[in-house]
Amino acid sequence: MHLIDTHVHINFEAFQPDLDAIAARWREAGVVRLVHSCVEPSEFSTIQSLADRFSELSFAVGLHPLDVEDKWSPDSTQAEILALAQSDSRVVALGETGLDFFKAENRDQQIEAFQAHLAIARHLDLPVIIHCRDAAKTMADVLRQSWQDHGSVKGVMHCWGGTSEETQWFLDLGLYVSFSGTVTFKNAKQIHESAKIVPCDRLLIETDCPFLSPVPKRGDKRNEPSYVQYVARQVATLRDVPLEQVAAQTTQNACALFRLTVP
Repeated sequence: MHLIDTHVHINFEAFQPDLDAIAARWREAGVVRLVHSCVEPSEFSTIQSLADRFSELSFAVGLHPLDVEDKWSPDSTQAEILALAQSDSRVVALGETGLDFFKAENRDQQIEAFQAHLAIARHLDLPVIIHCRDAAKTMADVLRQSWQDHGSVKGVMHCWGGTSEETQWFLDLGLYVSFSGTVTFKNAKQIHESAKIVPCDRLLIETDCPFLSPVPKRGDKRNEPSYVQYVARQVATLRDVPLEQVAAQTTQNACALFRLTVP
């Protein structure tokens, strides 16, 4: 059984003491590819080094919406992200980018940065990894306008936690939807409902490690890629299908979106 973890941050300090052991566990769990998200462009060289070390790692480049206030420049940051995205064939996406109105109030600046990521993705024919927290309506409006004005971009709503109605907005825009460890939480009812309605060919799974450890590992302070198996298992339970079916379908979908190959 093959699995692909479509959103990791293994460059974070929490992983450095035992990263080889962590890699051994993800391989034992059947995780054959990982997509490493990027919080800010300064991480790029470190992520490249991790991809040199672990051949199953592909990666993105972008600026997280919560870093926009301090680190976004309309000219220099956009140019830097474009140059980095073109510099390495292992770059498979732009991001993570998006909108976060839960922790920040610089809405216009976040929208500007997000639109710039969309423009780069469109120019390079790459998908976007979209972070969206407490911003679903604005996100959908921005995307609809962008699609109308410039054409659509492929992408994924990562670590999705929205309602079924919101989920449908993004499905209607042609996006994939990815579920993380939050789908295993007992009281995450709206996430459970969303996981049931995503079409088979638009479904992805992730850990967003080191955050959001899934049940039965929720007591672990550090999430890790091998735990994506528990996300897959819960999605299979919610959709009333075999685990192997979810594993195969999400692997196929990740390969389609990010143009990955598996052994």
